[in-house]
Amino acid sequence: MPDFLMIHDVVIAGAGPVGLFLACELRLAGLSVLVLEQAEDPYSPLKRLPFGMRGLSAPTIEAFYRRGLLDDIMAPQREKNQSTSAHWMQQPRRPGGHFAGIQFFHDTIDTSTWPYRLPGPACTSMAVEMEHLEFVLAARASAMGVEIRRGLGVDGFDQSGGGVTVRAGGEIFRGRWLIGCDGGRSTVRRAGGFEFVGTDPEFTGYSVQVEMADAEKLVPGRRYTPTGMYTYQKPGTIAMVDFDGGAFHRTQPITPEHVQSVLRHVSGTDVTVTGLELATTWTDRAYQATAYRKGRVVLAGDAAHIHSPLGGQGLNLGLGDAMNLGWKLAATIRGDAPDGLLDSYFSERHPVGS
Repeated sequence: MPDFLMIHDVVIAGAGPVGLFLACELRLAGLSVLVLEQAEDPYSPLKRLPFGMRGLSAPTIEAFYRRGLLDDIMAPQREKNQSTSAHWMQQPRRPGGHFAGIQFFHDTIDTSTWPYRLPGPACTSMAVEMEHLEFVLAARASAMGVEIRRGLGVDGFDQSGGGVTVRAGGEIFRGRWLIGCDGGRSTVRRAGGFEFVGTDPEFTGYSVQVEMADAEKLVPGRRYTPTGMYTYQKPGTIAMVDFDGGAFHRTQPITPEHVQSVLRHVSGTDVTVTGLELATTWTDRAYQATAYRKGRVVLAGDAAHIHSPLGGQGLNLGLGDAMNLGWKLAATIRGDAPDGLLDSYFSERHPVGS
């Protein structure tokens, strides 16, 4: 390895919420951190309302509160009640949220049965736009001295006894440790030879913004049908699932004709789609790495486990990974960690992901 390359304590692949939050945790311990992100532009319509909305769980909210991030994350909701723009807020009963699509409502929640919550101003649930969450975390990371390099996705790496040499976008970087936070199709996971096992999808999910000639044929809100499920918010925001075994996901372009065909099949109507403004697909594929660490390479977030995005499962699990891993890796690098501390990251977080 070249001697002139700067050696960072930790190189993180991926500048999503998990990678950025982990970078902040490591900087709290005074480590030097480099974040490499494939995308040059962090902004995307899919990270904004309506499709970029994610629910945050109580442990995530409390973690942000403890780190002094919660006020900045909640700022847009104070300025305008974003949650009222979501389809679930159009329903007669006030939703409390959902887990993997299974809804529950505020009138059935008894918070007095939660004896283990620490007292504090953090709420038990909230929604946030992914774009805003990433902006807040990136700003905090930069202010703390994290180096973020965009347009540089990790292509591969080599381990040695003293560190990891990372190849990204034709450049070479060195770190004492490499953390893969680079998503469900993680290059770090594949290049590291991590085994990834689980269950294949049962459906293809669609999130689309469309124009329709006869939108009155769809009933607003969440609707379960004999052939699937859809939610509809006027004038043309639709999420739907088609139980095709995930056959369509990322296999061909999403056309207005295809969306119309699936929408008719799922809704049982003959609604006509006249325009397609925005579209993406997703599945309920559930896979998990059998190990989260190999040598000096560690996985976190979607790189370690993938789930249906319903309910924000992957986001909340990944942020929990970062909170668990950060201080343990920092103590390991400093040399003051007790035996087995870093191994406890896997033994504690793998069952949660599972």
